[in-house]
Amino acid sequence: MGRRTKIVATIGPASGSPEMIATLLDKGVNVFRLNFSHGSADGHRKQAGIIRQVCAEKEKYAAILGDLQGPKIRIGDLHADTIDLSDGSEITLTIDDTKTKTDSCISVGYKALPQSVAAGDTLLLDDGLIQLSVLSVTTTDVQCRVLMGGLLKSRKGLNRLGGGLSAPAITAKDLDDITLAIELELDYLAVSFPSHAADLNPVKDKLNEHNANIKIISKIERAEAVATDENLKELILASDGVMVARGDLGVEIGDAQLIGVQKKIIRMARRANRPVITATQMMESMINSPVPTRAEVFDVANAVLDGTDAVMLSAETATGKYPAKVVAAMADACLGAEQHPDTRISRYRVDSNIERIEESIALSAIYAANHLDNVSASICLTESGATALIMSRLSSGLPIFGISRHLSSCRRMALYRGVIPIYFDVTGHGEDVYHQALAKIGATGAIKPGDRVIITCGDITGSGGMTNNLKILEYSV
Repeated sequence: MGRRTKIVATIGPASGSPEMIATLLDKGVNVFRLNFSHGSADGHRKQAGIIRQVCAEKEKYAAILGDLQGPKIRIGDLHADTIDLSDGSEITLTIDDTKTKTDSCISVGYKALPQSVAAGDTLLLDDGLIQLSVLSVTTTDVQCRVLMGGLLKSRKGLNRLGGGLSAPAITAKDLDDITLAIELELDYLAVSFPSHAADLNPVKDKLNEHNANIKIISKIERAEAVATDENLKELILASDGVMVARGDLGVEIGDAQLIGVQKKIIRMARRANRPVITATQMMESMINSPVPTRAEVFDVANAVLDGTDAVMLSAETATGKYPAKVVAAMADACLGAEQHPDTRISRYRVDSNIERIEESIALSAIYAANHLDNVSASICLTESGATALIMSRLSSGLPIFGISRHLSSCRRMALYRGVIPIYFDVTGHGEDVYHQALAKIGATGAIKPGDRVIITCGDITGSGGMTNNLKILEYSV
């Protein structure tokens, strides 16, 4: 069995050519991320076209994830290119655009800032690299003392330790980018900075308005999102998947707290049958280095052991010097972690009741695969990929082949841990469909004559949500 954990790679100047897309596919990329915070609509159109074309030529299935910019709260443009803030100095953050901007007076576009902070709060600039203590607040100004200084550039992010700075989750730019995502028929859409389940409603409304079947990935990066287990659970259930976006989340709750929160998010997402991506600075040193640090390898491996579906690369592949090498290094780290016995044994849902027939069939298939001798693979004949997703929630050392007649389903399944998408139209084959499916998998070399294979399907082929059959067959040529 090959690597089960999937890899998400961000496309940028270092990785956007057809040749590099093809190389990244060969090295193991399963999902390509288009970051709408950068680039133009025409640029994203071009990249999506290249990805789809290269995948078709190589007969591989990769999803495309569009990532909305969201309402990241930032300081404004500085009067100079940079400001060197020294420890102990005082500065003013102001929402008054008429004030003259100096090294000690910095504009902020977030108009609710004075109402959102109080004396004694800690504010964080540039992903926490610069820390400020709030001294006093007026209707327009926030007077601060620099606790930890550094070189500050224009348009850097602004957070409050513990959360509390939040703008509407969907901006006018986001709505334009959702329209672009619909036009490009993207597979997934990541929503930045949602605090509550209701923050996803404008995205859902826009997608439903155009009858677009794009799955929503909520980026968990606000302290409010993880403030209570109930709120986090509601946000996960309102999403089609989640991303542990460790940058802003770590800034708001603190890196020490982030370790346990990452594990909780992954655990809760898997229990809710939602795929989960772990992201941010996973192999950041490889932006400039041809090899990762041991700490980065351990970070990737830890996320794999936590049960994440995918690990993500950002600047490492978008602008880094070694996009192909970093994907290969990440794939090796995943494979190394997957050798651990815990990744092949699962007690998921052992003590829980199951309400839906298709979920019972899916979980039964993987349980049988893990305990029956001489089983080499599971095959899921699926319309939407939903049964394959449920099967992927149970840990197993065996491959799950998701066979669908819909290319969109094959692309979506590329994100699911342990699932190998295969395009095949099962309709019209009658009883012979099982042998056709076995032959399709046999051609990949994953099974050999005499191997047992577990197959899940529905009585009515070509109809979604009807999985009610489990068969155990022996493969023969």
